[in-house]
Amino acid sequence: MTRVFSLSRKTIFISVFGVFTLMFACSPQQQQTPNTNQSAVNAPVNTQPAANSNQMATAAPNESEAALPVTLPLVDAMLADEAFANEAQSSLQITDEQLQKLGDVSRNAVLLLNENGVDDAVRSTKAATQEAKKKIDEILGAEKGSKFIALLQKRANEEDSLDLARPSSVPTDSRIVVNAPAYRMDIFKNGTLFKSYKIGIGYPEFPLPRGLRKASTIIFNPTWTPPDEPWVKGKLQPGKKVEAGSKDNPLGPIKIPIGLPSLIHGGKSPARLGNFASHGCVGLTNAQVQDFAMELSSLSGQPISMQDIKAYAKVNTKTKEVKLDNPVPFELRYETIMVEDGKLKIYRDVYERGTNTEENLIRVLEAFDVSFDSLTPDEQKQILAGLQLMAIDAHGDRVSPNNNGNANKSNSSKNGDGKVTKNIKGKKEVVFELAGLKGKGYPKVVGIKM
Repeated sequence: MTRVFSLSRKTIFISVFGVFTLMFACSPQQQQTPNTNQSAVNAPVNTQPAANSNQMATAAPNESEAALPVTLPLVDAMLADEAFANEAQSSLQITDEQLQKLGDVSRNAVLLLNENGVDDAVRSTKAATQEAKKKIDEILGAEKGSKFIALLQKRANEEDSLDLARPSSVPTDSRIVVNAPAYRMDIFKNGTLFKSYKIGIGYPEFPLPRGLRKASTIIFNPTWTPPDEPWVKGKLQPGKKVEAGSKDNPLGPIKIPIGLPSLIHGGKSPARLGNFASHGCVGLTNAQVQDFAMELSSLSGQPISMQDIKAYAKVNTKTKEVKLDNPVPFELRYETIMVEDGKLKIYRDVYERGTNTEENLIRVLEAFDVSFDSLTPDEQKQILAGLQLMAIDAHGDRVSPNNNGNANKSNSSKNGDGKVTKNIKGKKEVVFELAGLKGKGYPKVVGIKM
């Protein structure tokens, strides 16, 4: 038996990133005033280090080495790689029948997600990985199933490492870059930062994923299907579609899918920018998302005027989907230690990934030709104190180095009463000026859109 494989290596790689995190959509939230104890993001210069030749690069290695959660859609994506399927079959002595069953079960899982509406489904990583392990063990047995999962994780991580860039890397092409701990989204045009947006990010229970995505569709006046979750019950009926233009629709005037499980969408209060704001999406205000849709369409080579965007909004009960002939690359990062605009910035480890370590600090500085040992004792002391200050979660609890963070948690609001963490206690970042970093690093915000 030979399975038919139709996905390209590039598609597989992007699919892998798109499925190893939560399968959820975003939700409405109460308007709250964010914590104002946050350092300002402002500094002079805008010179970047030598760019990595690989333009499809994501966050730097060692920022987070958490084990890759294995879900059935991930199994489907990896089995589409004939080399992996052959390796798994030969090394683990998997029969043709077992391989076919694995393929059928994982493919059915993907089809069910599509049938239910990928953008509207809400599931936790824990639940998805438990389901995957159960199905794999049923087909292969517990021992061989565990070996299969380990092999899949190893191969998927190898794919990841092929496209890892240096810290604080600056794109050399046109793309969108989101860095969750900085609450920042940037548009780059041919390697130059064109515009920045202050954003709301997924709650710690529903973190934004990390990796490479693409935006190929802009949906005006989207509908929304509430998931079967505690935060929905009592307000809306799970599974019953909320029409476009409804006051109960949290997506705002525009949503932009960027692959499982995330969206860029409007509907957010300005008070939620720079804070937690969604069940796993990048949240913008309605004005922001309209501006962003205009810029995204222009970047793709199919410009949509603001006049047209406003016209769509006036007829807010009619959904319009615009396909982009040239999809725009999206890069979702989780960099808590950065050289940014000539300064060292350490952001709060909001998703508890254990990234604010001395090892990572040294690695980031060395990428910009600055040795930690060359700093003055006072500089070292202050920076290490700042590192410790930012090595805490949203509640102020200490995050251990190499912590698996939310990957070890339920990541689902199905626990308890479904409440999520909406605000951060204490500072969100610390900033240090070092002479050796002057003129280096990721650029400062440009024309920031609030």
